[in-house]
Amino acid sequence: MAFEQPYRIVVAGGGTAGWMTAAALVRFLGPGFSIVLVESEAIGTVGVGEATIPQIRLFNAGLGIDENAFIAATQASFKLGIEFVGWTKGGRYMHAFGDVGRDNGGVAFQHSWLRGLAEGVAEPLAAYSLNNAAALSNRMQRGPARTAQMLPEMPYAFHFDAGLYARFLRNYAEARGVTRHEGKIVEVLRGGESGDVTALRLDGDRSIEGDLFIDCTGFRGLLIAETLGVEFEDWSHWLPCDRALAVPSARARDFTPYTRATAHSAGWQWRIPLQHRTGNGIVYSSAHLSDDEAASRLLANLDEPALAEPRALRFTAGKRKAFWQANVIAVGLASGFLEPLESTSIHLIQSAIERILKLLPGRRISDAQRAEYDRQTNLELDRIRDFLILHYWANDRDEPFWHARRETPLPEGLAHKIELWRACGQIVREDADLFSEVAWLQVLAGQGIAAEGYHPLADQPASGQIAEYLDLLAKLTAREVAQMPDHAAFIRQHCAAREDIAA
Repeated sequence: MAFEQPYRIVVAGGGTAGWMTAAALVRFLGPGFSIVLVESEAIGTVGVGEATIPQIRLFNAGLGIDENAFIAATQASFKLGIEFVGWTKGGRYMHAFGDVGRDNGGVAFQHSWLRGLAEGVAEPLAAYSLNNAAALSNRMQRGPARTAQMLPEMPYAFHFDAGLYARFLRNYAEARGVTRHEGKIVEVLRGGESGDVTALRLDGDRSIEGDLFIDCTGFRGLLIAETLGVEFEDWSHWLPCDRALAVPSARARDFTPYTRATAHSAGWQWRIPLQHRTGNGIVYSSAHLSDDEAASRLLANLDEPALAEPRALRFTAGKRKAFWQANVIAVGLASGFLEPLESTSIHLIQSAIERILKLLPGRRISDAQRAEYDRQTNLELDRIRDFLILHYWANDRDEPFWHARRETPLPEGLAHKIELWRACGQIVREDADLFSEVAWLQVLAGQGIAAEGYHPLADQPASGQIAEYLDLLAKLTAREVAQMPDHAAFIRQHCAAREDIAA
């Protein structure tokens, strides 16, 4: 695509969303494009998106970022999954990344496992997950399995300081030609007939003109909502938590390679270990828990002393009714909000950037491009929403908040998925579903939803064979984990930001 004048893309807002967008655009677009980012140091960012999923590695690799340098610069640790504590009475389980077990011929592993449970020869699902076993042992390795070729390579993500990541990407982007303008946006200028945004007027009577604008202004949605009037679709009847408090605490002695999400009477609390501190937060429904009660509960359940006062966030779960309006595309919190229960916030920024690059318009934007962008975004958000709802709905807690979650009617697609699992142990991955069949398996089983049957082909091996097969998988997994180095020692050796990382 060649232009007589550079095609001007203006990113409104910094933070993780803005600098991820600017870095990717300058990396993948040619010299016919100019990338400008506008942000104000006076406007804070949410900055609690510290846990990620494995796709972040693809983003960083695409930018050509050295992983060890990134980990050191962002005070990161490794993440092998998310442990859920107390979502059912006294229960805990992990949604670990990667495979669970191994398919037996054409039969998905869960059917062999379900048969094994019925015959009393299967261990808990966690025994067949390399990531799960490694996480609970505080161990970490990269690359192929060392002790058995049939075991998979462990996928992993990161916990990192979102502010440091934004700074890291800012340095990357500016070094490659992104122009940053410091200042508050005081007016959004629009064209007469088209209604397109033509420029952003900044304090100090400066004007930044552009052809395409990316709205990374957070919950406010300065361009997509306040200027273009795109409405918000409220999902709080399914996901009613509307408040969060975030607070850092001192570096954890229990330096785990996983995130922890612990349920409480009106929501849940997160724990994210970094090299220099631990990120903590409490997510809750203000209809069931006061702000003061939430703060007391959060501070009472920290592993180490708090390093600051809790910072309050208010939000509504949901999405914009359009994500690309006129010549404005909303990215990050400007496009909607899904609570960080499954660490999808940064991934949604990443997937939005990928869609922008694939559907990048020329001087003229077609309705078909906007429609396709919105179609893909809606599918992705709807599938993630359903996965989050599952955690809340499948509970057996006694508090009013949790009773209401069980009684709320489910979206049709989620209800069908649960019914199919219960009937025959089948899990079908739908179009644009971020989460794999194995991810759904771990949450369905972990939340105590029992399958009443399994695929008939799982009955073909003799009883002794199925027991031997399951036992072998569990033993191979345990042996592989036993030779892995400690998580903290692994970081010290390869990518520490400081020498005194927890031993």
